[in-house]
Amino acid sequence: MTILTIGVDVSKDTLDVHLHPTGDDRRFGNDASGFRALIKWIGSRPVQRLVFEATGAYHRAFEQAMGRAGLPLCKVNPKQAKRFGEALGLIAKTDRIDAGMLARFGALLEPPIRPAPPEILLQLKELHVARMALVKDRTATKNREKSLSSALLKRQSRQRLAQIERHMEAIEAGMLALIESNTDLARRLEILTSIPGLAKRSAFALIVDMPELGTLDAQAAAALSGTAPRTRQSGRKTGKAYVTGGRVQVRQALYMPALVAARFNPDFATKYEALTARGKPPKVALTAIMRKLITLANALIKADRTWEPRLA
Repeated sequence: MTILTIGVDVSKDTLDVHLHPTGDDRRFGNDASGFRALIKWIGSRPVQRLVFEATGAYHRAFEQAMGRAGLPLCKVNPKQAKRFGEALGLIAKTDRIDAGMLARFGALLEPPIRPAPPEILLQLKELHVARMALVKDRTATKNREKSLSSALLKRQSRQRLAQIERHMEAIEAGMLALIESNTDLARRLEILTSIPGLAKRSAFALIVDMPELGTLDAQAAAALSGTAPRTRQSGRKTGKAYVTGGRVQVRQALYMPALVAARFNPDFATKYEALTARGKPPKVALTAIMRKLITLANALIKADRTWEPRLA
């Protein structure tokens, strides 16, 4: 039998599915009945990969259903898929064309197969996203408050800030309860918070946004966190290295812990001072501390041990 690569374009209401290399395609609903119909249509045919783009809330139920059916899942970055389509010379854009492009993407590039995330991580992600929205709301409210002259509006602003703080505390308590209900996640939290500079909020972000910690090598951990320097060289010209790509949320979560570690963790402080003494700009040195933090967290989780200070 022909081994298939399946491309699925996920939208709010529909799933456009393309089978490569047979060329069969069909549309299903993006709901429980559509998932069952899709699984029935695939049947017992051998599937090498099922490729789809990360589309936030729209793909989560689909990913869980396909994972429970035992299909080999490949969730790809939409930007990467778009560039692949451009390389193929695809000008027209429809859901059907995108499904075919994703199937070819999977067949030619063979992206890694990863299982669907467990339900508890999805719940934590939802809570974490809500907390980040409240952080932005708090910042915006504080900024607006500076320009207020009305006593009524000032009072409402203070009430809104107090409400935001209560909601954030409730969300953080909910996240902590979920993590402590799971042995593996509770152990991860213990290991991460043992590292000087990493508080619970930063540890929450790493648990949610980088669940691969402990399964990667040092280079992969740095690249996935967006803290690995990228070189720029062409012919005789060599540009300055810079950091880009990776997961922006993880890089943002590492910033404040790196500031603290560069001041109060002797190992990190020594590295930071050595880099700045060699003429590295403070931001470059701080990025190196962020990279050291994430590689250390990855190594400790992989070894299943907490951080301990080096003996003099």
